[in-house]
Amino acid sequence: MIPSSHSDAVLLRSFVSVHGQDGPVGAGVLISESLVLTCAHVVNSALGRTQFDASAAPTGSVVRLRMPHVDRDQDLTAQAAQDLWRPPRAHAAQGGAGAVAAGRFPYFGDLAVLRLTSVLPHGAGPAPFLPEWDGNEVVALWASGNTATTVRALPRAVTGAWTVLDVTAGTVYPGFSGGPLWDRDRGAVVGIVVATHQSPRGENSAIGPMYAIALPTIEAELPALRPVHVPTAGQGAQRLLAALERLLPGADSVVKCEERLSARLSRVSSGQASDHGRLLALALGVRRGVPELLAVVREHLADPAGVPYDCREAWDSLVHAARAASPSETLTAGQRRDLVGLLALCRATDPADLLRQVLPYVETPPLVSGLVQLTDLFEGYVPSSHPLIPLLLQAVVRIGLAEQSAGNPVAQDMYAWVSRVARHLDVSEAAVGQFREDLRSVPRPGTWARPVAAPRIQVELLPIPPGQLFTYQIWVCDGASRHEVVLVQDSEVPSDKVVEGIRTVLRNEVNEHAERALVEFFVAPPWLRLDVDTWHLQGAEDDDFFLGVVRGVVLRSSERTRDSFAGWKRRTEALTSSNPLVLDQQAVRPGVAQARLESVPNAGIVIMCCKQQDQNKVLRQCLQAGVHTVLWHRQDHDTETAKRLSALMEGISHTDLPETVRLERARALADPDCSTHHGRRLSLLYDGPDHRPPPLAPDAWALTQP
Repeated sequence: MIPSSHSDAVLLRSFVSVHGQDGPVGAGVLISESLVLTCAHVVNSALGRTQFDASAAPTGSVVRLRMPHVDRDQDLTAQAAQDLWRPPRAHAAQGGAGAVAAGRFPYFGDLAVLRLTSVLPHGAGPAPFLPEWDGNEVVALWASGNTATTVRALPRAVTGAWTVLDVTAGTVYPGFSGGPLWDRDRGAVVGIVVATHQSPRGENSAIGPMYAIALPTIEAELPALRPVHVPTAGQGAQRLLAALERLLPGADSVVKCEERLSARLSRVSSGQASDHGRLLALALGVRRGVPELLAVVREHLADPAGVPYDCREAWDSLVHAARAASPSETLTAGQRRDLVGLLALCRATDPADLLRQVLPYVETPPLVSGLVQLTDLFEGYVPSSHPLIPLLLQAVVRIGLAEQSAGNPVAQDMYAWVSRVARHLDVSEAAVGQFREDLRSVPRPGTWARPVAAPRIQVELLPIPPGQLFTYQIWVCDGASRHEVVLVQDSEVPSDKVVEGIRTVLRNEVNEHAERALVEFFVAPPWLRLDVDTWHLQGAEDDDFFLGVVRGVVLRSSERTRDSFAGWKRRTEALTSSNPLVLDQQAVRPGVAQARLESVPNAGIVIMCCKQQDQNKVLRQCLQAGVHTVLWHRQDHDTETAKRLSALMEGISHTDLPETVRLERARALADPDCSTHHGRRLSLLYDGPDHRPPPLAPDAWALTQP
């Protein structure tokens, strides 16, 4: 339950419950005196439409709302804003994608803004927003607003446009969608709930994480949305006020600047009642209001030479105070919108590479994904090198170079944007140009200089006991910048339907090098015994589609702990020099496998030869010790089998092992009369240095590691 406090009271007076015919269907948050932010699928449910309906809500259709913590009995009405409608979609690009197909994961969009057509109850007020997560715990309320159903969560990872959070207390039910995520330590909303991964066994039971849409994504999806409120800044406010009084000494100049700033921020002007305090309060209380204030004052003072010479000292004081009052924002709303529009056209820049280049010494990378959130983060960093050029401009210059190397014409617009913004930020264009030329003269290890890697199909498999039915999610990882979920199956299906889903993804999502794509199954340790490499699909178009024969198939563990990671890292460094370790039936005895693994701490590859019913015990011991790769035969466990498997690995590198195993499986299938070929029941757990688990893997800590 949310404790009573002033901070929480701000949340409660902005919490909105969205109602359908049978009661609450979702939630929302008041962002102005007339606008409510929620999810598009919540509006669809309230209007009795299909949740994934992509068409805008019909003009004139009425959505019923309540504010349970302000006036529980008062009904409010609203209509969906046609120009601020972003339905759920499965692709990053807006428009043209159509409705989400059955079995696809939306993962993008799903935002709507409701315009109130009735008067707010007394005591209601818009919520303040802040963009960063900062690793703080957040809370969410159910649609009814009942604080007994509060959910607490911690951000785990950012995946494309949505953020994944681990639920630390409470249970997520249908109806949380659209509601605000409240960071009580910072007194602000940091996003809205959009989805959860629900169990097919019960309507009100939930498994897996919760998803949210953070503020940078909301602004990128809804560029026409008026700037949201923010918590009133404290530090630097008095210095800002003093500088404004020096720069705007007359009442007329204050009124002109206040009217212009109000128009920029879509707020109602105070008119002749404007004074320095109201002007400052307007800027401090609105997202990107302080950069807009600097722009307005500069425009007011401008002459052909820029800020007048006799105002230069006061102007510098204003700029320094602005950095103290709003350290994470340097761009105006218009400049930010222009940048987001350009970033949407960038294809050659890997966010992970950009983060390493711009912040090479950050030990714990921030939980951001995508260029939009990354550039939003860079605004808050002070550059250690090239102090004359803000870190944000450095990042955009690097993006422009990457796109230019890839032949993307958007690079020229990126350079023009940098030039425009540099002038407004009093940054020397000559310094920016020199920085760009310095980068051109040094070979860069970015994605534009890296060979194209074979794509990988990653299947997060959730078996239903006893292991004959499954739910799953399928991801595509192309070895460069793409790593996104493309197919989700929430109802229980047999293995042939899993294969059918994999085949569909290979056909529709993998455009290049599809014939070399590696299929990776991420499963929890108890299910590593599954014969996924023998699964097949009897298709009408061609013959049997055997996964482990037509392409490489490996098992990966979705579990990695802090204790096992140290061993995993040590064994990674020794992969090229260590020899495989053989664990036979003796290793099944308590403590034997652990002792042998500890006695050879650098062995990254294990050959397992024990009875089938004991294999899972040894596999778990290997995972706990940080072993990368385990090769075993599911049926044979004699000495000859161990020799054959050892011989199979001679002369090949660790990275070639999946293809070597695939060829052995193919040879066994090509000789049906030979029932003793070891490739027939050959299995491979391949947990090497390129392990990149899906962001929904059960172990949250593993997501912060390679």
